[in-house]
This record gives sequence, structure tokens and C-alpha cells, in this order.
Amino acid sequence: MRSRSGSRPSDRGGRGPREPRHSQDTVAPRAARGERHHAATTGGETAVVNRRGAQRVRRGHPWVFRSDIERFPALPAGVVRMEESNGAPLGWALWSPASEIALRHIERDSTRVVDAGWWHARLTAALRRRESLAPHANAYRLVHGEGDGLPSLVVDRYDEWLVVQLLSAGLETQREHILAALRELTGCRGILARNDVASREREGLPRNVELLYGEVPRTVEVLEHGVRYLAAPWDGQKTGAFLDQRENRVLVGHLARGRALDCFAYHGSFALHLAQRAAHVTALDISAPALARVAEHAARNNLQNIDAVEGDAFDVLRAWHREGRQFDTIVVDPPAFAKSRAALDGALRGYKDINLQAMKVLAPGGTLFTASCSHHLSRGLFFEMLQEAVGDSGRRFALRAFTGQPVDHPEIIGIPETGYLKGAVLESMD
Repeated sequence: MRSRSGSRPSDRGGRGPREPRHSQDTVAPRAARGERHHAATTGGETAVVNRRGAQRVRRGHPWVFRSDIERFPALPAGVVRMEESNGAPLGWALWSPASEIALRHIERDSTRVVDAGWWHARLTAALRRRESLAPHANAYRLVHGEGDGLPSLVVDRYDEWLVVQLLSAGLETQREHILAALRELTGCRGILARNDVASREREGLPRNVELLYGEVPRTVEVLEHGVRYLAAPWDGQKTGAFLDQRENRVLVGHLARGRALDCFAYHGSFALHLAQRAAHVTALDISAPALARVAEHAARNNLQNIDAVEGDAFDVLRAWHREGRQFDTIVVDPPAFAKSRAALDGALRGYKDINLQAMKVLAPGGTLFTASCSHHLSRGLFFEMLQEAVGDSGRRFALRAFTGQPVDHPEIIGIPETGYLKGAVLESMD
């Protein structure tokens, strides 16, 4: 739940919402790579794909690009059969006529019917995978798109309310089936659509926020492993809060001690967990309105050991280093500096710089948790960046943990677009 302002590589304003990893700018279309493809035709209700597209599907990736389609379905959008050019069946897919990701594979069995019962069964399976979370939190992701075999669908739970994102034209045609199943399975009091993301435009769909069922409040109190904070389903970051860092917040809360620092604090989700064990917590963010919410959240949790500091994280950490100020526990969870492949080089410089500055103000024996939510920054590059920052710091650090996404944000091997979040726990060995 953070806009994470103070991001030097792109701008110095607030953090925009993390773009869902289902959008077509994550992988360049095959045609854009200069690869040949046959001229496609249109007809029937079956999409015929070439060998390359079929091979991709059989290897477990659901996306088929327009350049890999030999015959387009004669439907505006919806669920269509898929088959290879040799007639071999490939199952069923969501068809989006205006999208570069024209087909999203959802079912291998061509004899199955993708109807209300199919959606009910798939959503039931997704919800069961989250059953372990309910005793500890009342807000978490119920459906993570391709990660749950339901491409372009996001469903987040906030207590008794749901927020959904329908991110493809094909999926939109299944709206009623999805809503009916969610209402029955969850007993929710309201469903809100946060369809205000840029990827909808590339599908030929409008961007909007729409109440789909019941009522959804402007704010919802989230209970997360004993910590309380407010989510904002209608206008907050992502669908209302950053649920993907939940387990990392708990981890850092257990490691916290002494003087703690939450960089890019936004509404203070990390700071609240740090304050359970640390003697004092400084929440640093460039946004005054965000820091006002930090104070509200601290009061909600009866915490009096959190102070807010307004400022650009890069500049403030440099100033504190010059002053000799140090912290025993530091969290660095900045915005997605690399929002495209083209921005990766600049993003790496930004990530290295902010981590280097954090290392300089970390006390001997202290703990640093650092993370990146940039899909385009791989784990390998993230670790190399940390190695370079450690080298420039002139200090010794031990890697104590490497973290990824929680159970409600499954990252599927073979579908790299489902993964974006990575983190590391470092301990100063001075």
C-alpha cells in the first residue's frame, strides 16, 4: 500500500500503481522481432495457430500473439476453440481481436465446455489455494491471473469486499459467469471493478472504476498478522493496497530491532510491522499526505514509536550519512524503476544508488531488507546490483534470505510474466 515517492530514475513524484503483468508490453510481439509469419485469414469460431504458437501453448505459456495466428475467429471477442494448422486440438482460449496478445489459453481439454460451471470450478480451486491465509489476514489476492490459470483476471479480497480487474476483451465476455461464481463462493457484500489500468486500452476496452455488485466502502480496515491499516479500494494504489509484500512485512517485523528506518514508506505498512519490535521507527517518504496516513495508522495500532520524515529518500540518506546517523534495521522497497525494458539501465543505477546509501547508514551488525517490484529486473540482475552496491560500500554483508512472491501471488515456472517481486535480507558483518 504505497506510492513510494522519491524515485530518482524516472521522476520524483509519487509511485504509480504496479502495472499488472498481463499487458502486452511485457513481451514483444513476434512480428515486432522481425520473424516471418503466414498471412492470416478469418472464419469460423476456431482460432488456428502456427507451429510456434502451438509449441508455446504446449510448453505451458498461455499467450498466443497475433503474428502466430493463421486463421482468426469470426467473433468480436469471447471464448474460442484453438487448434494447430495441422488440425491438432489445443483446447480453448480467450479471444481479444484488438490485442497483440490475441489468444490467452485457458483450457487444454477440447471436449470441455467453458461455461458457468467451468468458471465456478476454476475459481473454487484458486480460492482453496489461499485457505492457509484466512487465519492471519483478511486481505489477500484470490486470483493472480496467469498464475492461477485464469489469464487477465485479478481478484483481491478486502475483508467482506472484492476488487476485480478484467484485463482482456475475451475475459470481459465472461463477466457474468465470474461475478456469479465469486458471489456464491465468497458471500461478499460488494464487488468493485478497478478497470483503470493502461492495458485495458490496448484491448480496445475503456478504463474505469465501476461498482459491479452491492456496496464497497471507500476504505476498509485490513488486519494483517495483528497489524491494522486502511486500504482504499476505490482510489488507492493497485486495487487498494500492496498485498504482495504481506509476508515480507511479517518477516521484517520479526527481524526488527533498535532504530529502524522504512524508506519509501507511503502509508507505513512496513513501519507498522517494524514498530512491533524496534525501539523507534522512522517512516521516510516524499509525500506529506502519505505520511499523514502513517500517523493515522500508528494511532490505529496504539503505536507511539513511529516518526514521519518528509523528503526524497536519495537526498535524505546522503544527508544522514554525512551527519553520521545510523539505523539497526532498514527497509528499502522503492517503486518499480524499470517499467519497461528500455528503462532497465537507468533503473539499475537507481536501485544500486538507493541500496548503497542505505548500506552507508546501516549500523554494524544491522539488517537491511531490500526489494524490487520491477518485472524487467530479473533475480540475477537484482543480485548483481546488490553485489556492486556492497562492493562500493566498502563493507561486508551476508545474504541471510532471498524472498519472492507469497502464496496468493503464484509465480509459475515457464510463465515469466507472473513473477516480478524479489527481495533480499542482508546482514552487516562489520
